[in-house]
Amino acid sequence: MSSFLHHFPGHSHAMGQAFPLENWPETQSPEVDRNQSSILFPQHNDPLTQGPDPNSKLLGRAQGLYGSARQSELCLLMAMNFAFTDGTYNGSSISLLGKNSAMSSVHEMPIVGRTGLFRLARGYAIAKTHWFDITTGDAIVGYNITVVH
Repeated sequence: MSSFLHHFPGHSHAMGQAFPLENWPETQSPEVDRNQSSILFPQHNDPLTQGPDPNSKLLGRAQGLYGSARQSELCLLMAMNFAFTDGTYNGSSISLLGKNSAMSSVHEMPIVGRTGLFRLARGYAIAKTHWFDITTGDAIVGYNITVVH
C-alpha cells in the first residue's frame, strides 16, 4: 500500500487533495463472518509521499490499523497516524480515528491526536473513496484534511 499527500501548505489550512491507499499488505485477511462482531485487519506502516508516484519525495509514514465496524456492510474503524519525518513538519504528527465505510462515497473523521507543530491543532478529514476492489482489498481513497493551529 502506498499513501501520499498531494498538497500540504504551510501552517493552518488544508492538507491533501488525494491520499490513495493502494495494494493492502500481501498478508491474508481473515475470512469475513457476517455474524462475527469484530475482525482486526493488518496494521499499516506505509510511505507518506508528496505525490502519487512512489518516487515522490518521502514526507513521512502513514501508520495505523483497521478493524471491522459493522456486520451488515464493509465498514472499518480506522485509526491512522500521519507521522512527518521531513521538512517543516519533521517530528510532528496528526492522528485520525473514525468510521470509514468502503461503500460510502464520502465520509468524515476527526483529528483526535497531534504532536509537534500540530500540538494544539484541531481539524477533520473528509475522505472520498475513488475506487475499491472488495476481492483484493485494494483501494484509492482521497483525504482532504483541514488543520487549524
